[in-house]
Amino acid sequence: MHERSLTGTLLPVILLVAVAGLIALFWWWLGRAVPMPVGAGAAGKIQCVSYAPFRGSQSPLEAGTHIPAAQIEDDLTRLKSLTDCIRTYSIEHGLDQVPEIARRHGFKVIQGLWLSSHPDKNREQVETIVRLTKQFPDVIQAVVVGNEVLLRGELSAEQVGNYLREVKSRTGVPITYADVWEFWLRNRDLASAVDFVTIHILPYWEDFPIEASKAAAHIESIRERMAAAFPGKDILIGETGWPSAGRMREGALPSLSNQARILHEVLAIAKRKGYRVNVIEAFDQPWKRRLEGTVGGYWGLFDDATRQPKFDWGSPVSDHPFWRQQAAAGVVFAVLIFAAALWTPRRETSNAAWGAVAVIALVGGSMIGWAIELAFYESLGAGGWIRSGALIFAALLAPMASAIVLIGGGQLPAFADILGGRGEARRSWAEWGAGLAAVITTVLAIQVALGLVFDPRYKDFPFAPLTAAVVPLALLAFDSRGKGAALMQLAERVAAVTLILAAVYILFNESLANWQSVWLCALLTLLALSLVRFRWSRAAQS
Repeated sequence: MHERSLTGTLLPVILLVAVAGLIALFWWWLGRAVPMPVGAGAAGKIQCVSYAPFRGSQSPLEAGTHIPAAQIEDDLTRLKSLTDCIRTYSIEHGLDQVPEIARRHGFKVIQGLWLSSHPDKNREQVETIVRLTKQFPDVIQAVVVGNEVLLRGELSAEQVGNYLREVKSRTGVPITYADVWEFWLRNRDLASAVDFVTIHILPYWEDFPIEASKAAAHIESIRERMAAAFPGKDILIGETGWPSAGRMREGALPSLSNQARILHEVLAIAKRKGYRVNVIEAFDQPWKRRLEGTVGGYWGLFDDATRQPKFDWGSPVSDHPFWRQQAAAGVVFAVLIFAAALWTPRRETSNAAWGAVAVIALVGGSMIGWAIELAFYESLGAGGWIRSGALIFAALLAPMASAIVLIGGGQLPAFADILGGRGEARRSWAEWGAGLAAVITTVLAIQVALGLVFDPRYKDFPFAPLTAAVVPLALLAFDSRGKGAALMQLAERVAAVTLILAAVYILFNESLANWQSVWLCALLTLLALSLVRFRWSRAAQS
């Protein structure tokens, strides 16, 4: 009698209050502002910043793209408070307008000349650069003849050297070539053709990724190594920075606070030691996501959509600036889960059942705001938004339906029941909802897993929506054991084996340092175990 009285309304209310408090605490922890290193930061203006003018759907990958002068004017107006120098990479798509506009705003330009495997385009670049250097000698400080063309394997070192010598002889301005630091060490003879050596040091993209706490020291170490390798040559760190969003690579976590911290530390070192540094980059570039995944689009100091700075120099930085709204949304979702369970004609009113509902509400309420946030960063194109929408749908449906089924004493249907319409008359809508959520979650989990097995470099780890979906389904699946559920079908067997094998491969391929990968692999394993629950229960019954 005592247990039943508790499970009337008092226990659910107590649990709901506890869950709401834990959700709020979780989001406070996620959203807390991270202090920047004392004494570090951009005291004054940044030396120089890489600039590309593309916004939204604009892309240099499309031949017809042309950036209007007014757009460049607006960008440089915003950048003026941050720096007096910009580095460009090409003269195509309207970027030949940059020197003239930069002159009006008082900028110096490190002018880019894009080299590729197309001789005709290279010739056009050279001729235009020669004209611009003569037209704007007070603006163009130097010319970067080629950017990572050796890394891409499009030209030989000899061909690059020929272009360097031609541009030097025809312009008279300082010239350089820019590439990842390892490629300079492999092609040291190029140093004789340049006035200074331009190296790219991107700790996130190293073959063995460097975690954020060690990134500044790594950059300093590589800069000293390159100075020793090229004595007498000035060294420009032509690209360095950190992404604010995207997937982890081993222990390297993209985040806004990590981006801010690393830039504060690197610029402080550069000021103390007199290094020349160009930061990548001014504005987020969404088009890069098609080449480099989510992470490629979020290296900017300014947000692409708002054109506003992503953080204030010297001030603490939050990785989730809207955490209060996300916490509130999570609490509301938890209330809805409890309300739906309370309104269910109950057959299971034990403390254990309500405890399971509390876990579902806690996980769902904590993850749903994170899932929606990640959808805005990770969705690219119609296909990306459809997948994100399906993940969020599963993250909303699974907790709600599973809580109702748990309290109502139902069970999780087999895939064949959902896809084939079997047993429709004897299933409640909540059971059908849970079954549908299970099908959607499994399909999406397999799609994610196979992507991370066969083409992992730029793939994200959608751990937040999958957590909100998988945990309720797992609680329901294991609770359903021994209740006469249908024997596991072929679809569940194939899915479970696929998920387990993929999880093992991903875990070892990504390393244990990647907590996003570890988290996702745990979810894949939990989902796989949930899919095989009925076979065990039937074997025990027989």
